[in-house]
Amino acid sequence: MEYQRPAGTPGIASRCPMHGQDFAADPHGAYDKMRAAGPAAPVELAPQVEATLVVGYQAARSVLQNTTDFSRDPRRWKALNEGRISLDNPVLPMMAYRPNCLFTDGAVHLRLRKAVTDSLDRLDIGRIRRDVEPIAAFLIDRFSERGRADLLNDYAKLLPLLLFNRLFGCPADIGDRLTSSMSAIFDGRDALKANEELTSCLMELIALKRREPGDDVTSWLIQHPVGLTDAELKDQLVMLMGAGVEPERNLIGNALLLLLSSGSSGRGAGMLIEEALDHVLWNNPPIANYATHYPLRDVDLGGVYVEADTPLVISFGGANNDPTLRTARQSLSKGAHLAWGAGPHACPAKSPATVIALTAIEAILNALPDLALDIPADRVEWRPGPFHRALAALPVRFTPTPGTRVAALHTPAPTAPSSVPSPSPSPAHPPVPGPAHAQANSGRKKGFWSTFLDIFRV
Repeated sequence: MEYQRPAGTPGIASRCPMHGQDFAADPHGAYDKMRAAGPAAPVELAPQVEATLVVGYQAARSVLQNTTDFSRDPRRWKALNEGRISLDNPVLPMMAYRPNCLFTDGAVHLRLRKAVTDSLDRLDIGRIRRDVEPIAAFLIDRFSERGRADLLNDYAKLLPLLLFNRLFGCPADIGDRLTSSMSAIFDGRDALKANEELTSCLMELIALKRREPGDDVTSWLIQHPVGLTDAELKDQLVMLMGAGVEPERNLIGNALLLLLSSGSSGRGAGMLIEEALDHVLWNNPPIANYATHYPLRDVDLGGVYVEADTPLVISFGGANNDPTLRTARQSLSKGAHLAWGAGPHACPAKSPATVIALTAIEAILNALPDLALDIPADRVEWRPGPFHRALAALPVRFTPTPGTRVAALHTPAPTAPSSVPSPSPSPAHPPVPGPAHAQANSGRKKGFWSTFLDIFRV
């Protein structure tokens, strides 16, 4: 695949900026224009950050599966190494090196991925559904009496954050800080400070779980035979949060938009939730552009020159809409789209991610059966950013209903063991606070996670 650029070849064409509102409003139009000129095109991910975007399906699959000519390690990134990208650039939290599954190759990648996949495999589907349902009820109760809500920021954004706190075994204080810092990173609010806080609370969680292991992903990673260090544990948890929270929020939000859209095409009318999820994964994948690779040498990608050690970003959204896939896309064939990636770095959590979205959507549609968009579907706004396909908001209206769903879930404890054992009181599983405890903590404003734990003690 090595490529010698011919002498006199014209310079790179003008780059498509992927960080503005124009791209967010019509990314598919941009992908079509790029694809008309070749399987890849020059883009600007953010100010100062140049890359090549792969929009052709065959070229994307080829890069994803090729471990000989491409590396996932961003320490090869020439522009960053030469100081041409500022350290506060908004895309660095998603692109800078961390020793986790996303940014490693070869034996190192296999070792880290083994710990992650084995730990995720211990999450059975029944447990995931049982963990999602009370969180959904808690969030719906917070707005159901109003008759109006923003399903993106009131529901789809918060549910994955709270769920991951539960799956990681977070106590209240750490969970509140984790939720806040992850939200800030994804929203682009003071990312450097948020990243420092995220690191701090995860290291506290790891220290706690080394002392008091539980039935949670953090403890399973610690106990895995590969023997992850604290630094490696922290970065696998950051990767799991990043790979789970933002995509899950967008998968839920984008599918709800489709299900509630009944315009002239009536595409949402009568569609099953599973069909809506497949439609989103094909046409508006939650992470639309990512899986950055770095060519080990100058390469020819279907006639497109790509310089060594420069970012080569895979467009899942662009590749999925390649005209060569027209038949597979019309049938929504699950095996053909690239929303979950491909090759050695393919997403290891397809089934859990699908079950989380399916359960969350079922819960909101069952709780509010007359749920309807509060604005025309073609007027919703999309959040700018080069990597995601994300709504900025999803305003809806419905008949106000009492917030009694959480109370309905409080049933007598089952005689059989639950999916999450209840150990003796500890910082990870605090007792229900009595009056003295409440008085001592009355001055601290509760976050979403500690408020949830006050209701659902595990």
